[in-house]
Amino acid sequence: MTSAADTVWDLEVRSRKMTRWAIVAAVLLMLGHIGAALVLRAGGDTGVNLRLADQIAIVCVGVVVSGGVLLLTRPRLRAGAAGVAVRNILGEKAFGWDQVRGMSFPQGKPWPRLELPQDEYVPVVAVQARDGEHAVAALTAFRELEQRYGGGVGTAD
Repeated sequence: MTSAADTVWDLEVRSRKMTRWAIVAAVLLMLGHIGAALVLRAGGDTGVNLRLADQIAIVCVGVVVSGGVLLLTRPRLRAGAAGVAVRNILGEKAFGWDQVRGMSFPQGKPWPRLELPQDEYVPVVAVQARDGEHAVAALTAFRELEQRYGGGVGTAD
Protein backbone atom coordinates (compact mmCIF):
# COMPACT_ATOMS: atom_id res chain seq x y z
CA MET A 1 0.00 0.00 0.00
CA THR A 2 1.33 3.46 -0.85
CA SER A 3 1.82 6.04 1.86
CA ALA A 4 -1.19 8.09 2.91
CA ALA A 5 0.45 11.30 1.66
CA ASP A 6 0.86 10.00 -1.91
CA THR A 7 -2.69 8.69 -2.31
CA VAL A 8 -5.59 10.29 -4.13
CA TRP A 9 -8.65 10.19 -1.87
CA ASP A 10 -12.27 10.02 -3.04
CA LEU A 11 -13.60 11.03 0.37
CA GLU A 12 -12.19 13.39 2.98
CA VAL A 13 -14.28 14.23 6.03
CA ARG A 14 -13.73 16.42 9.09
CA SER A 15 -16.13 17.32 11.87
CA ARG A 16 -17.61 20.74 11.24
CA LYS A 17 -18.93 21.60 14.69
CA MET A 18 -15.95 20.33 16.66
CA THR A 19 -13.59 22.32 14.45
CA ARG A 20 -15.58 25.52 14.92
CA TRP A 21 -15.89 25.08 18.68
CA ALA A 22 -12.20 24.25 19.08
CA ILE A 23 -11.14 27.37 17.19
CA VAL A 24 -13.50 29.58 19.21
CA ALA A 25 -12.30 28.00 22.48
CA ALA A 26 -8.63 28.45 21.52
CA VAL A 27 -9.16 32.12 20.67
CA LEU A 28 -11.04 32.76 23.92
CA LEU A 29 -8.37 30.98 25.96
CA MET A 30 -5.65 33.00 24.28
CA LEU A 31 -7.50 36.27 24.84
CA GLY A 32 -8.06 35.31 28.49
CA HIS A 33 -4.37 34.65 29.03
CA ILE A 34 -3.36 37.87 27.31
CA GLY A 35 -5.91 39.77 29.39
CA ALA A 36 -4.67 38.13 32.58
CA ALA A 37 -1.08 39.01 31.72
CA LEU A 38 -2.00 42.65 31.19
CA VAL A 39 -4.24 42.98 34.25
CA LEU A 40 -1.97 41.18 36.70
CA ARG A 41 0.95 43.49 35.98
CA ALA A 42 -1.15 46.46 36.99
CA GLY A 43 -2.14 44.68 40.21
CA GLY A 44 -1.79 47.77 42.36
CA ASP A 45 -0.80 47.45 46.01
CA THR A 46 -1.41 43.74 46.57
CA GLY A 47 2.13 42.85 47.54
CA VAL A 48 2.55 40.64 44.48
CA ASN A 49 5.53 41.59 42.36
CA LEU A 50 4.84 40.53 38.75
CA ARG A 51 7.34 41.47 36.10
CA LEU A 52 7.61 41.28 32.33
CA ALA A 53 8.88 37.68 32.53
CA ASP A 54 5.70 36.70 34.40
CA GLN A 55 3.54 38.30 31.73
CA ILE A 56 5.42 36.49 29.00
CA ALA A 57 5.06 33.20 30.90
CA ILE A 58 1.29 33.67 31.23
CA VAL A 59 0.98 34.33 27.50
CA CYS A 60 3.17 31.28 26.77
CA VAL A 61 0.91 29.12 28.93
CA GLY A 62 -2.01 30.46 26.88
CA VAL A 63 -0.26 29.49 23.65
CA VAL A 64 0.34 25.94 24.92
CA VAL A 65 -3.23 25.50 26.20
CA SER A 66 -4.72 26.96 23.01
CA GLY A 67 -2.49 24.70 20.92
CA GLY A 68 -3.74 21.71 22.89
CA VAL A 69 -7.33 22.70 22.20
CA LEU A 70 -6.54 23.13 18.50
CA LEU A 71 -5.53 19.44 18.39
CA LEU A 72 -9.28 18.81 18.33
CA THR A 73 -9.30 20.15 14.74
CA ARG A 74 -7.04 17.31 13.51
CA PRO A 75 -9.43 14.34 13.18
CA ARG A 76 -10.00 13.32 9.56
CA LEU A 77 -11.35 10.34 7.64
CA ARG A 78 -10.10 9.67 4.13
CA ALA A 79 -11.08 6.84 1.83
CA GLY A 80 -10.13 5.94 -1.71
CA ALA A 81 -8.95 3.11 -3.91
CA ALA A 82 -5.88 2.54 -1.73
CA GLY A 83 -7.90 2.07 1.44
CA VAL A 84 -8.98 4.08 4.46
CA ALA A 85 -6.95 6.50 6.57
CA VAL A 86 -8.23 7.56 9.98
CA ARG A 87 -6.50 10.45 11.73
CA ASN A 88 -7.63 11.14 15.26
CA ILE A 89 -6.14 13.67 17.66
CA LEU A 90 -2.62 12.28 17.91
CA GLY A 91 -2.01 9.90 15.03
CA GLU A 92 -3.10 8.56 11.66
CA LYS A 93 -3.62 4.93 10.76
CA ALA A 94 -4.08 3.65 7.22
CA PHE A 95 -5.82 0.40 6.33
CA GLY A 96 -6.24 -1.43 3.06
CA TRP A 97 -9.76 -2.37 2.02
CA ASP A 98 -8.85 -6.00 2.72
CA GLN A 99 -8.65 -5.11 6.43
CA VAL A 100 -11.85 -3.06 6.62
CA ARG A 101 -14.95 -4.94 7.77
CA GLY A 102 -17.24 -1.91 7.71
CA MET A 103 -18.13 1.13 9.74
CA SER A 104 -20.65 1.00 12.55
CA PHE A 105 -22.23 3.78 14.57
CA PRO A 106 -23.18 2.26 17.95
CA GLN A 107 -26.36 3.63 19.53
CA GLY A 108 -25.70 6.61 21.80
CA LYS A 109 -22.04 6.99 20.87
CA PRO A 110 -20.61 10.34 19.70
CA TRP A 111 -18.73 8.91 16.70
CA PRO A 112 -18.61 5.75 14.56
CA ARG A 113 -15.90 3.16 14.48
CA LEU A 114 -14.07 1.48 11.65
CA GLU A 115 -14.49 -2.26 12.11
CA LEU A 116 -11.37 -4.38 11.61
CA PRO A 117 -10.66 -8.14 11.73
CA GLN A 118 -10.73 -10.05 15.04
CA ASP A 119 -13.18 -7.69 16.76
CA GLU A 120 -10.80 -4.74 16.63
CA TYR A 121 -11.89 -1.25 15.72
CA VAL A 122 -10.62 2.32 15.36
CA PRO A 123 -12.76 5.25 16.51
CA VAL A 124 -13.49 7.76 13.73
CA VAL A 125 -13.61 11.07 15.62
CA ALA A 126 -13.88 13.01 12.35
CA VAL A 127 -17.51 11.93 11.91
CA GLN A 128 -19.61 13.04 14.87
CA ALA A 129 -23.27 12.55 15.71
CA ARG A 130 -23.63 16.24 16.57
CA ASP A 131 -22.81 17.11 12.93
CA GLY A 132 -26.22 15.72 11.90
CA GLU A 133 -26.70 15.54 8.13
CA HIS A 134 -22.99 16.06 7.51
CA ALA A 135 -22.29 12.83 9.43
CA VAL A 136 -25.05 10.96 7.59
CA ALA A 137 -23.67 12.09 4.22
CA ALA A 138 -20.16 11.06 5.27
CA LEU A 139 -21.26 7.56 6.28
CA THR A 140 -23.30 7.16 3.10
CA ALA A 141 -20.32 8.20 0.96
CA PHE A 142 -18.03 5.87 2.92
CA ARG A 143 -20.37 2.92 2.43
CA GLU A 144 -20.55 3.62 -1.31
CA LEU A 145 -16.76 3.59 -1.49
CA GLU A 146 -16.69 0.42 0.60
CA GLN A 147 -19.01 -1.25 -1.93
CA ARG A 148 -16.86 -0.04 -4.82
CA TYR A 149 -13.40 -0.84 -3.44
CA GLY A 150 -14.01 -3.28 -0.60
CA GLY A 151 -15.08 -6.15 -2.80
CA GLY A 152 -17.72 -7.42 -0.38
CA VAL A 153 -15.31 -8.43 2.36
CA GLY A 154 -18.02 -9.46 4.81
CA THR A 155 -17.58 -9.91 8.54
CA ALA A 156 -15.73 -13.24 8.75
CA ASP A 157 -12.23 -13.13 10.22
